[in-house]
Amino acid sequence: MKIIYTSNFFFLLGKIYDLKKTFCIMNKKVSLPEKMVKSFYLFFCCVLFFMMGFAQETVKLSGKLTDLETNEPIFAANILLENTNKGTFTDENGYFEIKLSPDSYKLVVSLLGYQQITKEINLKADKYLEISLKQGSESLGEVIIKQSKKELNLRSPQMSVNTLNASDIKKIPTVLGESDVIKSLLLLPGVSNSGEGSSGFNVRGGAADQNLVLLDETTLFSDSHLFGFFSVFNPEAVQSLDLYKGGIPAKYGGRASSVLTIQQKKGNKKEFKASGGIGVVSSRLVLEGPIQKNKSSFLVAGRSSYAHLFLKLIDNPNSAYFYDLNTKFDFLINENNSLTFSGYFGRDVFNINESFKNTYGNTSTTLQWNHQFSEAINSNLYASFSDYYFGLTIDFIGFNWESGIRNYALKYDFNHYLSENIQLNYGLNASYYQFNPGYIDPSREDSGIIEKQLTKKYAWENSFYVDAEQQLSEKLNVSYGFRLNSFYRLGQEKVNIYENDQPLLFNENLKIYEKAPIIDTLEISKGKITNTFFNLEPRISASYQLNESSSVKASYQRINQYLHLISNTDAPTPLDVWAPSGRYIEPQKADQFAVGYFKKFADNTFSLETEAYYKNIKNRLDYINGADLIANDAIEQVILPGESRAYGLEILFRKNTGKLTGWIAYTLSKSQQKTEGRTPEEIGINNEEWYNTGWDKPHDISLTASYEWSKKWQFGANFVYQTGRPTTYPNGKYSYNDITVPSFSSRNSNRLPDFHHLDISATYVPSKNIGRDWKTEWVFSIYNLYNRRNAASISFSENDDTMRTEATRLSIFGIIPAVTFNFKF
Repeated sequence: MKIIYTSNFFFLLGKIYDLKKTFCIMNKKVSLPEKMVKSFYLFFCCVLFFMMGFAQETVKLSGKLTDLETNEPIFAANILLENTNKGTFTDENGYFEIKLSPDSYKLVVSLLGYQQITKEINLKADKYLEISLKQGSESLGEVIIKQSKKELNLRSPQMSVNTLNASDIKKIPTVLGESDVIKSLLLLPGVSNSGEGSSGFNVRGGAADQNLVLLDETTLFSDSHLFGFFSVFNPEAVQSLDLYKGGIPAKYGGRASSVLTIQQKKGNKKEFKASGGIGVVSSRLVLEGPIQKNKSSFLVAGRSSYAHLFLKLIDNPNSAYFYDLNTKFDFLINENNSLTFSGYFGRDVFNINESFKNTYGNTSTTLQWNHQFSEAINSNLYASFSDYYFGLTIDFIGFNWESGIRNYALKYDFNHYLSENIQLNYGLNASYYQFNPGYIDPSREDSGIIEKQLTKKYAWENSFYVDAEQQLSEKLNVSYGFRLNSFYRLGQEKVNIYENDQPLLFNENLKIYEKAPIIDTLEISKGKITNTFFNLEPRISASYQLNESSSVKASYQRINQYLHLISNTDAPTPLDVWAPSGRYIEPQKADQFAVGYFKKFADNTFSLETEAYYKNIKNRLDYINGADLIANDAIEQVILPGESRAYGLEILFRKNTGKLTGWIAYTLSKSQQKTEGRTPEEIGINNEEWYNTGWDKPHDISLTASYEWSKKWQFGANFVYQTGRPTTYPNGKYSYNDITVPSFSSRNSNRLPDFHHLDISATYVPSKNIGRDWKTEWVFSIYNLYNRRNAASISFSENDDTMRTEATRLSIFGIIPAVTFNFKF
């Protein structure tokens, strides 16, 4: 066995040494220094030969886990060897692999929502198993929350990860009765957003643009419909979701706060199936089945809202709706190869009297090739395309506006099982970006609008990573590795040139920042590199098991973010644009430390998870007072690089089994930003003092519970309480030339009222479901049971009669009852 692995080691070492040549091929003018290449080569020699020393005579137990009914691979199932400390989880393709000493074992395979099975294994040589699990419930599959692969894993060094899966338990009550995976994430510690009806989500005090969202390994640049009322993810089409808040594996990078990975379902390879639901404001339908039985399958899922149709019945010409389409085609070529094609298309449409029309949304496609090189090496090759489009027509002014971002990506990931105690993951990633910050043209001849294209931008991002997970002893497990990335800013039609390369000047007399004059412009071919960034990102995490029921974990990660969302709002809006790092914008550099204590109680009936973290981010963009961001072709004139920090304590206490299940999540945290002046004379932003970010919420409490009353009735409830969001109120006013001018307090020194609401639901499953293919259920829910009018914003205006300043609260939702009918056949 050791000799076989050695050949793979030298193959990998040769590829690493050829890394310099790879960079030269991608760009002939950029090459790594010879000393750096040799240093990395020697480092890997030491690491890999060290790991070879741990290799021993072992045999391999591997296999694939599928759903008995659908033949679909099962992700994140527990594979355990009873009375040992050995175990693993199935990957997204349903595969698992464990290296063991030759012996007899009792294999236990389990997953919530499926019937557990136990198999006696006499392992004398390598063995491959095909295992199918039978679902343990006849309820419709719904999205539910689980933590750390369903069951708290004390041995794994992975921490700070939350997971969502399609499973057969009660859905969480949400607004308008629609199950929503992003809204469900908000009930976990360390995750929040800017309030009701806001898009995006914030992780551990980070901004919404610091989250990498991957749908089948393809980047999505927007995650919401209707400005945040719904997420773009149809729960009927979702197989699994993982949110990494810390200890992010080296295979992921490019965002400073978190990574959210979403896997779409694969279709049923055995028989045709359909499922869906009819709700108050939207409906959904999923069709799936075999193309060639047991060999290939398809899945098509559609969803659309239709509230705007009721407006037309009362002759109201306005409309606001969304629709999306998910597809997935899966082909099993042979036992070592499979091919999968998946796609997503979604759009939001707003129309007011045909004079204002707004259309925006995502398009993405992914082609995945899974190949098993040998018993020890598995690979996944992804080719993907992603496009975010924003279109706006305002006919009474007379213009059309378009903006967006496109991404073409190729990534190759390898999973290499070196021995019983060591797994190595490595791979390459290349991405090409096209940025369209805006294009405007007249919508009619008499509008007076002049056609204009803001300068398009282009960039390459490449990376190479290695990540090893190793069991050093029965109690100590570690994961360590690094990500080596490069970012190349390419030429564009117009590059602004400023005196001393300073696009922003400071007026010492007025104590304000002003735009610097443009002294020249350059035109550079987009085939040429104008700026290069090269960074090494170390990652390490460890777990030490104190006893059979508790462990402590720690992690450190560094991540560089090269893309920036240009927005001065607390939550992303469709009008925001992305900008790459370059001549005037440095990449964000994020360092995060985390430690945690984890414990099981009463045979995992209860579990406790606590984590403390500290995160520091350099080069976080900040905006000068009065910054104009819309259609700004010289965005460098209104931004300054700052620093942000976030720290906190997260507690999650769960009840995992029984008729009553649920959790209590509490987060105590702080999120701040500071932007200092570039010289001693400058005052920076907010007088160079730390100020609260727009998503700082010191106290965040969520209580979630579900109760199975009987086979017919299930009940759910959740309560949320959060500290009010930071904002800036006026603290006075003065008159100048008969104009009233307000003055404001320091940035984000005030807060909106505290946010809280209680939601309940009841699910009724008719008894006639038993014994027939057609199954139905009714879901009754009430959002915001006690009709709390939470403030989305507070605005100030002067009363013309009393001449006094008055505050007006804007609330999005009050109490909202809803009913949804779900079906499956």
